[in-house]
This record gives sequence, structure tokens and C-alpha cells, in this order.
Amino acid sequence: MTLLVAGGLQAGAQTQFVVPRLLPGTHGNVLSIIQGNALTSTGGQLGNATVRLRDVRFGRVIETQLTDNTGAFVFKSVDPGNYIVEVMGTDRTVLAATQILNVNAGQALSAVVKLPFRIPPFAGILGNTTPSAAAVTTEAAASGVLATTTVGEPISPGK
Repeated sequence: MTLLVAGGLQAGAQTQFVVPRLLPGTHGNVLSIIQGNALTSTGGQLGNATVRLRDVRFGRVIETQLTDNTGAFVFKSVDPGNYIVEVMGTDRTVLAATQILNVNAGQALSAVVKLPFRIPPFAGILGNTTPSAAAVTTEAAASGVLATTTVGEPISPGK
């Protein structure tokens, strides 16, 4: 029987994370690797961005790191379980996250985390038309948004 023990909490600069530790005699191949790329909303490389690995079972941040110049990241020595990778903004807000990643013992898993589409400030030029609403809804669906709400006064043909 192989057992894993998640070590004590270590205080980071502003984040606490759990460092997995193996019990003596545990084989090293029971831990997993989560690697991947962080991308901009247009599919470009998101270099030097802060990404963090979160255990979805308990909500704990396991590890935080910066992507390299090409947007690549690697989380090594990950316990089997369910995780998400989050891209963080400079104001410490979550900008994007992967779907839930189910990692089994000894598995190397690849993931892509992509920033969502953002409507530029000049997008109001399109106005409240059916084609512009359709374009926004299409982009929202492509970015994983499940629902949208139109805000503002309705425009009727008689006014």
C-alpha cells in the first residue's frame, strides 16, 4: 500500500500552498505532472504571467509560478486528484481558468488556459443592434460564458 501525505502549510509571499511529501518507502512514480500553456484571448503566448494550481476538492492553492517567455508552465510532484490552473491578474484577480483536470497517479497531463475575449472600449460604436448582440453572444459562448444579459433601454421602431 502506497500512501501520500500532504505536508504542512508553507507561507508564501501572500499565498499559502501545500507541498506534497512522500512517506518513506513510497515510490516516486505515484506523483503526477500538470504542464501546459497560457494564451491570450487571440491565441498568442502569455509570457511571464502568474499561474496557480488549485485543488478543487478543498479550494487550496497548491503552487504559484510565472510562465516562461512562451507562456509555458509545469507543476511537478502533484498528488492524484482534481485541479484547475488559474491565470492571475496584477491585481490578484483570476482572469481565466482551465476546466477541471482529473490527474491520476503517475500521469503527465497537458492543459491550456486562455484569457477570455474582452470587448474593446470602442465596441459601443456598434450600437444596440441585433448583429452586434449576436456577435457578443457568439464570442461569449466561445469564451465559455453560459449566459448573457443585455443592459439598457430597449429600442422600439415607433420611438
